[in-house]
Amino acid sequence: MTSLDDLPIRDDLRGLSPYGAPQLDVPVRLNTNENSYPVPEPVADAIGKALAAELRELNRYPDRDAVALRADLAGYLGHGLTVEQVWAANGSNEVQQQLLQAFGGPGRSALGFVPAYSMHPLLALGTGTRWVPARRGVDFGLTADEAVAQVREHRPDVVFLCSPNNPTGTALDPTVVAAVLDAAPGMVVVDEAYAEFARPGTVSALAVLPGHPRLVVTRTMSKAFGFAGGRLGYLAADAAVVQAVQLVRLPYHLSALTQAAARAALAHRDALLGTVSAIMAQRDRIVATLRGRGLRVADSDANFVLFEVGGDQAIAWRALLAHGVLVRDVGLPGWLRVTAGTPAETDAFLSAMETIS
Repeated sequence: MTSLDDLPIRDDLRGLSPYGAPQLDVPVRLNTNENSYPVPEPVADAIGKALAAELRELNRYPDRDAVALRADLAGYLGHGLTVEQVWAANGSNEVQQQLLQAFGGPGRSALGFVPAYSMHPLLALGTGTRWVPARRGVDFGLTADEAVAQVREHRPDVVFLCSPNNPTGTALDPTVVAAVLDAAPGMVVVDEAYAEFARPGTVSALAVLPGHPRLVVTRTMSKAFGFAGGRLGYLAADAAVVQAVQLVRLPYHLSALTQAAARAALAHRDALLGTVSAIMAQRDRIVATLRGRGLRVADSDANFVLFEVGGDQAIAWRALLAHGVLVRDVGLPGWLRVTAGTPAETDAFLSAMETIS
């Protein structure tokens, strides 16, 4: 059988592994930041009807610009956004890939403050964009001065800021976004995949979009909406940014079924987002309980918690798995990440942690 090494693959891809987390059949799966609550039955019925209405015309291509869906997304986001300022694709990963195709590429660079979302350097690699891993400060924090110094040093064409940050969970101080916008010579992308879970008082970068044509805010329906299987991500930006990504997007990249399902989900957003407060309660419970046991835990504005295990995280990961609880080893020595799920899942995780601590 032919191996990958036998093929004329690009040299910079040799020896790499695909992105992904273990998909194991265990009682409690808390490793991929999914919403643990299933889609409510009335919403599932509405999505089913929306899909059924599209089936007889699957011989036709979908709206390649997904105008109706983008209008619905603009209405959801508010902030005076219009359809011309919103773009959608198959998950926020594809949105960010399109941004790198338009604003990165060979001879250009993208910078991110690590640890952060591990797909960003892979997206840079895939688009031929040089990746610059900038540093975070103490306890994974990031100040405006630290960020600006590194942006000025490297002068990247694209800066990625995660707020809340994955895997740490903490949202950025708005002054960091403002300072990076002032210092960056190119585009600034704020990844807000977990924005709906942010603690009260957290300011979204959407609030500073007006007057900043090089700012892009990316979001997803995978987390708060519980729409991970639907694969729908989107961005909000100046209308010129949307025009730029339309130059590189594949034709008809969003199927008619995806568009219909997403629109139905948005129409029932109150029901779908009804689980957000319950998930936030479990997140805060995890933080408080683990800190009460003497463990270091990062502040979280997301639907997950990064916590220190006090030793080899790979050993702790396997010990939790032995108790039927799957969490995420994100490669940070001594730290693991757990998704906040249902009360029963939190019970199982905290009980397992008590056993292995």
